Amino acid sequence: MMSTEQPAPPAEALVRLEIGDEVGRIVLDSPANRNALSTALRSQLRQALRTAIDNPDVRVLVLTHTGPVFCAGMDLKETAVEQTGAEGVRELPELLQLVARSPKPVIAALNGPARAGGIGLAAAADLVVAAQAATFAFSEVRIGLIPAVISVPVLDRMNPVMARELLLTGEVFDAATALRSGLLNAVAGTAGDEPAGAVARVVEGWVTALKAGGPTALAGTKALLRQGFDDSDERYAELLELSARQFSSDEAREGATAFADKRAPSWQ
Repeated sequence: MMSTEQPAPPAEALVRLEIGDEVGRIVLDSPANRNALSTALRSQLRQALRTAIDNPDVRVLVLTHTGPVFCAGMDLKETAVEQTGAEGVRELPELLQLVARSPKPVIAALNGPARAGGIGLAAAADLVVAAQAATFAFSEVRIGLIPAVISVPVLDRMNPVMARELLLTGEVFDAATALRSGLLNAVAGTAGDEPAGAVARVVEGWVTALKAGGPTALAGTKALLRQGFDDSDERYAELLELSARQFSSDEAREGATAFADKRAPSWQ
């Protein structure tokens, strides 16, 4: 007797990875739920990040989105129905670490609003640009939650006085405030501009600048930036060893030779 069991339908693509011109473009593509961090989206985002980081042809990562909202945070509708909130929180540190610890620079490009965990995801990136009309809110306290996990990248970027106010009140704030707080590196365009185009122009400039750097030099500098202030003798000894090791690398020799020859180094 033949089985009537049908194969499971393929999972809906909620995250797209586009690779070209040495850039890995990771696109949150779940506009129906405002790119909320559902179970499926978290899984696909994790895989896209790993794939882009491991791809030797990728020099820079750009994290962006479709639809009007960058990311609304955790998928609260899914959490309410399936009681998966604790699972989602447990998975969030790995996503933030993949972004923050990527040896390749990561740019977060926001054409629209971010809330809660969406802000955390952007804050873990190296460079963050948002459209002038984008808004932000740490909405956790308004629904009885604590912005605990996202506090790691968020508090590393934010002015502590503004962080205290915005995390405790949960108030919505604009891109200009986000820029002053340290959450953003840049605000793109004006109120009358098409958001995606204005943001894309800023991203293009950053990508060009980042690709001018040596790959291992960028990875080493990223690791350096994750370290806190320490002017001990031991720390200086570690940094001297790091510097000397890089000076003797093939990449540094190529950079010095290219400078002397007045040409672009091989990685450009």
